[in-house]
Amino acid sequence: MRLLFLGDVVGRAAREEIYKQLPRLKVSLKADFVVVNGENAAGGFGITESIFHALLDAGADVVTLGNHSWDQREALVFIERDGRLLRPANYPAGTPGMGAGLFEAENGARVFVMNVLGRVFMPALDDPFASVERELSACPLGHACDAAIIDVHAEATSEKLAMGHFVDGRASLVVGTHTHVPTADGHVLAGGTAYMTDVGMCGDYDSVLGMDKEEPLNRFLTHIPRGRFTPAMGDVTLSGVLVETDDATGLARSIEPLRLGGCLPEAMPQVN
Repeated sequence: MRLLFLGDVVGRAAREEIYKQLPRLKVSLKADFVVVNGENAAGGFGITESIFHALLDAGADVVTLGNHSWDQREALVFIERDGRLLRPANYPAGTPGMGAGLFEAENGARVFVMNVLGRVFMPALDDPFASVERELSACPLGHACDAAIIDVHAEATSEKLAMGHFVDGRASLVVGTHTHVPTADGHVLAGGTAYMTDVGMCGDYDSVLGMDKEEPLNRFLTHIPRGRFTPAMGDVTLSGVLVETDDATGLARSIEPLRLGGCLPEAMPQVN
């Protein structure tokens, strides 16, 4: 099975590129299941219901979130209507929505997807490791599901790496989001879990983490806010990974980076 994961979608330009490119990518990469992180999709802050459904219409099977989950207040309501939108599983009990779910891929396979928020340099939430352990124990790879994907939305590379090793052999893919910069460490861990510290963003890289450069530079230079952060509207790079799994075990055979368009060097997975 082939799993495609696309990193944080930042603003309108990135959304439009996703709508344009994802249907074609699903076909050319023979992707059976697609996850997109959409927590920055609405002007860089949160997601709206119309954007969520547009991402599904473009080919996403599941949309994950992160620390900006509730920046668009309507998300607190519409997340209850569709289990394909996942907020971090380690939010407190009673938080609207779900942090994990079991979904059916186009090929009929059962795919477990989980979203979890790190705690290092991030808001203090419940223990992400305990949350992952609880959910994976309830839906073990190779028994209750045919593939398992964990989106670790976290700041610290050490925390993401630790999570990868924590679940090695029990998940198909552990991928980091949030820092918006693609790392070069995509590989299959010793136990068979594909891992990448940060998949990068879908956005304009001629920017400061997807935001127009002027206001971030002003705040670094003067420490005096002059306006809001707004997403950069230049050429977009779609950043992601393609993972191929072993149908017998659900573990990864390979992980390859995807970078398409914009100013970053292109990387396109090779599919036979």
